[in-house]
Amino acid sequence: MKKPLVAMSLTLALPILANAADTASPSYNFRDNWPTHYVFSDGTDLGLAVKYQDDLDNFSNDDGRLKDSSTNRRKEFGAYIKKKDVYDATVVYDFQAKTWLDVFFRLQTKALFGNDLGAVRVGQSKLPVGFEGNTGTGSTTFLETALPMQAVYAGRRIGVDWQWLRPAYLINAGYYQRDLQGDNHGHTVAARAAWTPLNKPGDVVHLGVSASRETPDGSTDGRGIHTPPSARLRSRPEAGLTTVRLIDSGNLPFTDYIDRRGFESLWIHGPWSLQGEYLDAKVKFFNGKPAYHGEGFYAFGSWVVTGESRGYAGGNVSDVKPKGALGALELAIRYSQLDLNDGAVLGGKQHDWTFGANWYINRYLKLQANYILAKSKKRNVSVDPDVFEVRAQVMF
Repeated sequence: MKKPLVAMSLTLALPILANAADTASPSYNFRDNWPTHYVFSDGTDLGLAVKYQDDLDNFSNDDGRLKDSSTNRRKEFGAYIKKKDVYDATVVYDFQAKTWLDVFFRLQTKALFGNDLGAVRVGQSKLPVGFEGNTGTGSTTFLETALPMQAVYAGRRIGVDWQWLRPAYLINAGYYQRDLQGDNHGHTVAARAAWTPLNKPGDVVHLGVSASRETPDGSTDGRGIHTPPSARLRSRPEAGLTTVRLIDSGNLPFTDYIDRRGFESLWIHGPWSLQGEYLDAKVKFFNGKPAYHGEGFYAFGSWVVTGESRGYAGGNVSDVKPKGALGALELAIRYSQLDLNDGAVLGGKQHDWTFGANWYINRYLKLQANYILAKSKKRNVSVDPDVFEVRAQVMF
């Protein structure tokens, strides 16, 4: 309990120090413009990317299956270089998970051909299936992604992709192989398209679809033992500090390919917003077994009490940018559902209600709190935990 309280105390103290700096130098607003990057005379922008999250998860009504925890959720450090309408490159590492995150170089075709034919990216990045999963982990409305997103989302892979972005639509397609940790052997093709008939600050309508096909490879260890390719769908109870999954398909060996699909929607109107998504995954086997199908959806609404709007750009959402000296306050509620029962595979069913509150102190500091009512049943075992979780975040 001590570590999150210390982190929150520091988070609350920083705006006070920042306001003092504002008073000393009225020509420069340190509170909202931390000096984390430098822009050269030719427009080249060189900077740091840091994200620190300290979480507390407290469980009750869980039959002793889940353990209370308080620790770092993420400790990400990276750097970037970019030049508008020409290129950008980034490299980020999470020292908490000991995992490489985004590591890529992206080139705008307009800089080469004079006409904007989209952007080409090479390196490790997120696969485009999963709207909530592709939202930056520092900009999510809730502490953790919804149940179906955790089960279906494929994460980051190394590959090459192309994106064509216009005010009224976007198209993204790519080819990917394993990740920088050496996991997820095989190859994946993925694509996403979205229509945005309204695309102005505080006034957004976004409707999208996405799909991918992953063909995993088996592996052979040093003893010559071969492990056939497999798949697995599972989800935490929307709490990131536990390793317990209340529902889990288990290992699905002899996987030929995995098809993932997503249908996404977003509406932002002033301080109000609605967001929802349906996701499914179908696992096809090469040993003659019937295909396995898991599916789920989530829907949530949010209200920014202080009047600001959720941000939106490039086909994704971003944090609220507070306008007042006391920051911005957002209230949200989400329902999510996941069904991993199909045929002989009894992975279980679960649905969660999540109630959330976010305090955006400034562009870099945020406090979040969630209360989750989870209900799960796997075979004949029902576990219905309540979860209280809080997060202190510094991100720039």
